[in-house]
Amino acid sequence: MTLPVENDWLPILQEQMLTSSYQSLKQFLAHEYQETVVYPEMHHIWQAFEWTPYHEVKVVILGQDPYHGPHQAHGLSFSVLPNVKIPPSLVNIYKELESDLGIPPANHGYLEAWAKQGVLLLNTVLTVQKGQAHSHKGKGWEVLTDAVIKKLSDRDQPMVFILWGTPSIKKRILIDETKHVVLTSVHPSPLSAYRGFFGSKPFSRANEALTQFGETPIDWKLPDSV
Repeated sequence: MTLPVENDWLPILQEQMLTSSYQSLKQFLAHEYQETVVYPEMHHIWQAFEWTPYHEVKVVILGQDPYHGPHQAHGLSFSVLPNVKIPPSLVNIYKELESDLGIPPANHGYLEAWAKQGVLLLNTVLTVQKGQAHSHKGKGWEVLTDAVIKKLSDRDQPMVFILWGTPSIKKRILIDETKHVVLTSVHPSPLSAYRGFFGSKPFSRANEALTQFGETPIDWKLPDSV
């Protein structure tokens, strides 16, 4: 599995690739990609790291595992490829964005513009078998993404971590909250959004924290077309 990352994530990820956990994961994925249908496509696995370099991360939005439907996942949590129907969780994210900042929902689900501003759209697990949610859970991705979160926490420049849902909130122990701001709520999926995601105002709260850090806030308004 090649690593197409050409920025300051490269040494961090290469270090993880030397671990026995990753070697086991690599063997598992080689079999899965050969014998089944896996999302995202192999060349998209590392997209979040390609588009949001380590020293440019301002906000981390932590999801669970990729969408498991055709043509959806492309390596960024909650984002889908252009011309793909917006999934229910992202519909709810857009509803909260409009409630929070008055930004109307985009007509697409392609979140590249957020990533290019320093929003690391990270999942705790980076691959999934078609139609089988959580099918790659516990295979080794969590070890790598835990290390990524720790490396971000170690950075001197503070950032905002947005943790949605129980699996993401469990990662809170990896984050130094004397430096960084952590925002949590239930997951934005239709099953849970009404239990505390709506009204949590993560976008305005993240920007308020960035302003306090001396950083430029995120422009959460997505372009009309991609």
